[in-house]
Amino acid sequence: MSKMILTLALALALATPVALAQPERNQKMDTSLLQRQDLAYRFSQLDLDSADGQRHYRLWIGTPNRPAPAAGYPVLWMLDGNAALGALDSDLLNKLAKGQAPLLVAVGYQSEQRIERASRTYDYTPAIAGLTEQRDPLTGQPSGGVDVFFDLLTRHMRPMVAKVAPINLQRQTLWGHSYGGLAVLHALFTRPEAFSDYAAASPSLWWHDGAIVREAQGLQQRLGNKRRQLLLMRGDEEPSSPRGPMKGDVERPARELAASLAEVPGMEVHFERFNGLGHGAMLPASLRLVLEQMTH
Repeated sequence: MSKMILTLALALALATPVALAQPERNQKMDTSLLQRQDLAYRFSQLDLDSADGQRHYRLWIGTPNRPAPAAGYPVLWMLDGNAALGALDSDLLNKLAKGQAPLLVAVGYQSEQRIERASRTYDYTPAIAGLTEQRDPLTGQPSGGVDVFFDLLTRHMRPMVAKVAPINLQRQTLWGHSYGGLAVLHALFTRPEAFSDYAAASPSLWWHDGAIVREAQGLQQRLGNKRRQLLLMRGDEEPSSPRGPMKGDVERPARELAASLAEVPGMEVHFERFNGLGHGAMLPASLRLVLEQMTH
């Protein structure tokens, strides 16, 4: 595994462009689902701030209109919660309620924006050793706060959610897209005990010359006797980096990472290709797949 990981990280470093395209202008989040009273889920919200007071979170909690299992509800944690809410619909929620009926937790921000770019840039990116001031190569915003974010999620957000509804700590799924997918992989590689299932959609493997890929080294030791599942998803019309050309085998880094991780004892890895989808369309499509798998 180690040789493949190092080779993949080198390939990503060489492929990453020097100048990166700036992200599109933010859209307003879609809150229409929260206004409805005829859903199989009821939604509530919780607010909290980061320890340094710089980021302001809002959790939208979807609780099934049915009694919790004896062990508590399984939980789906959705990063970019403002955008994730807009990917839900009543039909899918009805199917969920009849199936596993997970508790849905959209981890977002106290903002009307669909994507809160500055906050997520900090929250979803790892710290790079040796940098005194870490700026994101895509947005120019401060970055490197993913461990602070996951400490907040596991130590504060999760207990807050457990007061709203009983949860099953053994059945916790983490989903994220793009930088959120980067954060999902970081959580798997560095704290595999935090969740049971990891779903990374279009993860930014190019970020800081493939830094996330190098974090996979040592995963077997951190896993120990635990068993974990990873669903790695990618659209076949996504470039390998934000400004990269759509030519050649652009999905190779994700496919090879999945193959390498599948060799780790205790890891069950699935790679899912979405035909005809680009980067933006992958957010709702990937979340829908994860939710549909939970309807069974």
